[in-house]
Amino acid sequence: MPEGHRLDPTILREYDIRGIVPDTLNDAAARAIGCAFGSILRDRGGKSAAVGYDGRLTSPALEAALVEGLSQVGIGVVRIGLGPTPMLYYAEQTLGVDAGLMVTGSHNPPQYNGIKLVIGGKPFFADDIRLLGERAAAGGFAEGDGAVTEQSILDDYTARLLEDFEPGKTPLKVAWDAGNGATGEVLRKMTGGLPGDHVLLNDEIDGTFPAHHPDPTVESNLEQLKHAVADHRCDLGIAFDGDGDRIGVIDGLGRVLWGDQLLVILAREVLEDQPGATIIADVKSSRVFFDEIARMGGKPLMWKTGHSHIKNKMAEIGAPLAGEMSAHIFFRHRYYGFDDALYVAVRLLSVLNRSGDSLAEIHDRLPAMVNTPELRFDCPEDRKFAVIDEVRGRLEKEQGITVHDIDGVRVETEDGWWLLRASNTQAALVARCESATPKGLERLKNRLRAQLEASGLALPDG
Repeated sequence: MPEGHRLDPTILREYDIRGIVPDTLNDAAARAIGCAFGSILRDRGGKSAAVGYDGRLTSPALEAALVEGLSQVGIGVVRIGLGPTPMLYYAEQTLGVDAGLMVTGSHNPPQYNGIKLVIGGKPFFADDIRLLGERAAAGGFAEGDGAVTEQSILDDYTARLLEDFEPGKTPLKVAWDAGNGATGEVLRKMTGGLPGDHVLLNDEIDGTFPAHHPDPTVESNLEQLKHAVADHRCDLGIAFDGDGDRIGVIDGLGRVLWGDQLLVILAREVLEDQPGATIIADVKSSRVFFDEIARMGGKPLMWKTGHSHIKNKMAEIGAPLAGEMSAHIFFRHRYYGFDDALYVAVRLLSVLNRSGDSLAEIHDRLPAMVNTPELRFDCPEDRKFAVIDEVRGRLEKEQGITVHDIDGVRVETEDGWWLLRASNTQAALVARCESATPKGLERLKNRLRAQLEASGLALPDG
């Protein structure tokens, strides 16, 4: 029987496992994670798992060690090979397995890697990950000899992505940036099945990410895509992060559409099909999202930031569409409810085809707001939640405001809103402000600044 292995505590994150290879995450750790997770899965009545990996240079070795650990404790493993994280989620939903594990560093720099985990279609996170760390250290794993098979599902997955595409009268011209991430091969096959003209950038999978960092929510990483849209006179540009569960979109004028704006656009056909449905967004989302969803007859719901929280809430209440500012977008309407940027891209193109308007025209019709970027600043781990409690306590004495405290504090005033929350993944606080006017934004920032100063902190520039 394999022995216990103490995992570096820094790799046990809130939503997944993530570390630097080989400093904090190595083959021995991956093998122990396989043993611990497999034992927990067997305790819960499961006996099989699908395993995939992304294009990072360290992923094949970590995947092999993970599979070895799983099989040593009696888990039957289906290896689906190299591809994006949503392809692993698709495998977990369709191959009749009990769990899924994806070796991926997501949008982190090349030296990072990690593992995302699901059991029974639900995220394995928070207390589950802490339990996994304890189980890995304790040993006493389940015993068995699980069979290991290989099954390519890339073609089936690609066909499923295209299944819900609705062509229009005028095919679109689209620039795509895979960022040298794990979506490359699927993207080539998918665009081959779409009408219109397609300009593909960085579609060769390369774990060194030579073109730019694979995080499309940072606008500087979209510069190459903006140039391609302009040079080729494209209708829009679409980018993906390193493992394909987050999307970046720019219109034909090179302007970025953020996650909450995309949700508003995507919600239109969902609400036509399901009038009055609940659409979920996280606490960092613009007031425009909540106003526009209500205007279209839907029920906007504000929820905690974090893709695992959003995914669980969506399943709990049966919402057909959900998302967050970090551009994890989840379709249960016609799909499985997991975050899949490739599928979101297909649905976005279908919306544009049906509307007959350009993305730039739709973008222009959305109400304009002024806001800060996400302001993230260091705060000791033992202070970050205490600061939120202190601010919440002081706000209880204020008049003329509305406070939402589902995730930190989001304060609605006559000027707009400001947010302060503790990061779940770092020793940091996160803040954001939004108003209809620059002067209103300054007043909101001053309110936030005063609250931080009362707790001995300073608001960073932004």
